Amino acid sequence: MASEQTPLLAGETSAALYNSNHSRQAEINMAESDDAAAVRRALRKVDWRLIPLLFVTYMLNFMDKTILSSASVFGLIDDTHLVGQQYSWVSSIFYFGYFFWEYPTNILIARLPVAKYLAINTFFWGAVVALTAACVNYGGLLAVRFLLGVAEATITPAFMFITTTWYTRDEIPFRTGIWFSGNSIGGLVASLLAYGVGHIDQHPLHPWMWMFIILGLATFLWAFALLFLLPDSISNAKFLTPHERELMTNRAIVAGTGSTEKTHWRWDQTRECLIDPKTWHIFALAILTQIPNGGTQNFANLVIKSFGFTSLQSTLINIPSSVISAATISLTGYLAGRFRQLNCILIVAVVALSVTGSAIIYARSHHVAKGAQLFGYFLLATGPSILPLVMSLVQANYKGVTKKMTMTAMMFIAYCTGNIAGPQFFKTSEAPTYQTAFRAILICYIISAVLAVSLRVYLQLLNAKRDRDEGVTGSAGSSGLVAGGKVADVVEAVTDASLQPEDYDDVTDWKTIGFRYRL
Repeated sequence: MASEQTPLLAGETSAALYNSNHSRQAEINMAESDDAAAVRRALRKVDWRLIPLLFVTYMLNFMDKTILSSASVFGLIDDTHLVGQQYSWVSSIFYFGYFFWEYPTNILIARLPVAKYLAINTFFWGAVVALTAACVNYGGLLAVRFLLGVAEATITPAFMFITTTWYTRDEIPFRTGIWFSGNSIGGLVASLLAYGVGHIDQHPLHPWMWMFIILGLATFLWAFALLFLLPDSISNAKFLTPHERELMTNRAIVAGTGSTEKTHWRWDQTRECLIDPKTWHIFALAILTQIPNGGTQNFANLVIKSFGFTSLQSTLINIPSSVISAATISLTGYLAGRFRQLNCILIVAVVALSVTGSAIIYARSHHVAKGAQLFGYFLLATGPSILPLVMSLVQANYKGVTKKMTMTAMMFIAYCTGNIAGPQFFKTSEAPTYQTAFRAILICYIISAVLAVSLRVYLQLLNAKRDRDEGVTGSAGSSGLVAGGKVADVVEAVTDASLQPEDYDDVTDWKTIGFRYRL
């Protein structure tokens, strides 16, 4: 009797086990789904808090820096009695201040509460911009422009530090592209402001003075928003729940470039940065792409006027140019984040457009039509998108807080060098065609394209070598081996990875097994 019932009992047991396993798997799947939703929810909250603050600040950063170009056609040159190359030096001196403060400020960014330090810099920066309206001579302009460079030297390195603190390697390029596009939108808003203020007549304060007063006051007031709304780190972000803060920290360790909290300056990482071949590729690339930027940024309105437009028309023409620049920055940032092997190729593509534009303008001495010259200028407006692509390579390919901040400082020292040199190629004696300047722009962009290809080849060979040497197929979307030997390549993996104490250590990309470089 019992033997007749045994098959039935075995069948019941099998069914029970199946139902139990199925139920357990359903619970696991539901838990994973809830965790993934929690990650997406936390990321959305971070985006809405950080990106608008960074975008608006960067917009003001660009407006305050480049309003000089608009002021130059609304009386600044005459009112301050500038002659010869003095306007070029007023443009360049900004970058001497930037250069002077760049390395010290990168050390301070890593050591101080970054949001508070950024806010204090912004108060100082707004005051300096407003004081520019009081300048009556060449010496006064040199002084305030130098101080403005000191004030703004902190902004971009701090933003890069914040971006790598909060986002994964796949997310960094697009987020960088969004806040960096504030540059171009700032150019658009500055053009509209200059056009409106340019109509002020019969007032003791001339239009160019009002430009600096309005922008300086706006920047000073915006500093309060940074002071009260921008968090210093993930651990003290009060707009997130404790669980969400844990998730964001784990994301940076699993799929980012590591935690930036509780670190200190390490000179061994500085030395490693200096002997890293990719450092010097990026350094040269930054100089060569910023020589064109330094000239065209400060002489934009004067170049457009040389096409045969009035001062007010030259201001309005900068609006579509700004839109083209913003669209290019956003699109290339999205593509660089979406495809891990596309960054250097995008740099070459943008350089090709810029080379075409500068070649058209360079050839205008041979009677190029006004419309063609303007088309060339609009192609040249794609050039600013190269810098955020280079910045993304630094943010995503350098690990170790000190190594990354050293590379950031070096990149912006190169940025300053290029922007100091750029305006000097615009010789007053060659106005309005500026042949030397556009010849230099052509040469710099062509060499930049060669460097971008060289960097891509080097990183590709390095990735293959690391795969062979380590015996691990690494990923350009992860932070390397974590959780006791796991390469986590999916953002939601933070919910599965059991992170070890050593995963929180401040180590460089060279010393991280499984870390692979974005191309």
